[in-house]
Amino acid sequence: MGKKLINFIASGFYISYIADYLSFKKGKFRGCGFLGTILAVFFYPFLPETKLGFIIFLIIFIFFSIYISENAFEDNIKDNPLIVIDEIAGYFTASFLVEKNIKNAFFVFIFFRLFDTIKPYPIKKLESIEKRGISIVIDDIVAGIYAGGLTYLINSFLL
Repeated sequence: MGKKLINFIASGFYISYIADYLSFKKGKFRGCGFLGTILAVFFYPFLPETKLGFIIFLIIFIFFSIYISENAFEDNIKDNPLIVIDEIAGYFTASFLVEKNIKNAFFVFIFFRLFDTIKPYPIKKLESIEKRGISIVIDDIVAGIYAGGLTYLINSFLL
């Protein structure tokens, strides 16, 4: 796969460039991940309906995300903010854990962004994994598990 295609996919079809261009901040917190998660919400209606189909899709997508993240933007930045495929993988992971509906899509979005931003244990620690692709994606997968789990609990006990 060519570098331009890898960077195109990694950046969420260049959506992260919008946040990067509009941001006055430089560094990690530019809003790229937020826009990447918004992109994941747009894909939400097209996610597989059955649990078996979803788990097969999710496993393939996570490994694909690791490959893309490993090979994107070779610029010596371990977790380049322009890479947002990891946010998409994290949101899809959270979505797998709950029933597919608009209410859950909203809660998963809010909780995923919360956990991906504050990075409770062990999420922050996972970013230090040496293998670049894995370290970029794994923290978002765990944030997705937290977000999906919290959404599930709220549905079970409060709604």
